[in-house]
Amino acid sequence: MQELFTRKRFVTPFTEQQIAADWATRGYSCQLFVDPPGQRWEDFMHDCNELVTVQQGRLEMEIDGKVLEMGPGDELFIPKGAVHSVRNIHAGISKWLYGYD
Repeated sequence: MQELFTRKRFVTPFTEQQIAADWATRGYSCQLFVDPPGQRWEDFMHDCNELVTVQQGRLEMEIDGKVLEMGPGDELFIPKGAVHSVRNIHAGISKWLYGYD
């Protein structure tokens, strides 16, 4: 999964607009999720590719059974058809951006 993950892809702090502009050049949308502590999004699958970047907090990401932790500025590519889960492991809210191609 390391080939799908880029630690510190974006220099913090950054704005949603900066990420949206970057992703637009790569053909991706950009939306914001704000999750409370303990929020879990389990076993999703999409028919398109997805990008995820943490803006604030920490996330645990699972893709096809492989787990990694993400912090601010990290970017993860989730290939279409991959079963994936997102979990807020931060003590506070986590803000994260996601986009589809």
